Amino acid sequence: MLKSNSWRLAWQQRSYRIKCITGLAVLLAILVYFPFFFEAIQSRNGAVLSDIILDRLGPRNMSLPVFMIIWASTILMFFRLGTDADLFLLVIWGYNLLTVARMICIALISLNPPAGLIPLADPLTNLFYGSRYITHDLFFSGHTASVCLIFFCLKGRIDKYLTGMGTILIGILLLVQHVHYTIDILAAPVFTYGAWLCARLFTRKEHRLLTDNKLLIR
Repeated sequence: MLKSNSWRLAWQQRSYRIKCITGLAVLLAILVYFPFFFEAIQSRNGAVLSDIILDRLGPRNMSLPVFMIIWASTILMFFRLGTDADLFLLVIWGYNLLTVARMICIALISLNPPAGLIPLADPLTNLFYGSRYITHDLFFSGHTASVCLIFFCLKGRIDKYLTGMGTILIGILLLVQHVHYTIDILAAPVFTYGAWLCARLFTRKEHRLLTDNKLLIR
């Protein structure tokens, strides 16, 4: 019963409604801007990094397991969102902040893709990237960061274990496919933690009010 009341309690708070609607508006603006941004960065010529780990890995196509992990984690997250308004607000703002941070990093750090890169094949995700496959969106890894954000946001022990393992596996698989440099993978959890922490601080008031109301209902 507590979980079924989560959204009703949340929507009664004016600050929750404002932050929820604003967060969704920012998300929509990001998605609309995505193709233009990636089209611009794809046309740049950047540096090629020396990477001893990639040098030891023969590239292999790991698209299927990569997107199995991504979509399994995403489905799990959406399942939890249905009964947890607090989680919804945290995920929306965490993703917005993480995406803005990634776009800034990509704009400032121009890199060419690693040698032997095999493009990831996922028609659904690629819809947001524009008309061609993007290979210059390197620092930091968005695929690793997305699953890592789900790991930070979810609350259950089993959920965290599954998405934590998913984060590690997806990082390894992206290296095997030579989609990213090692530094792109290692930096992703650091930036993700920062975005998650900022989102948690930004939604702290709503989190506290929801928690207090749930305790009163008990």
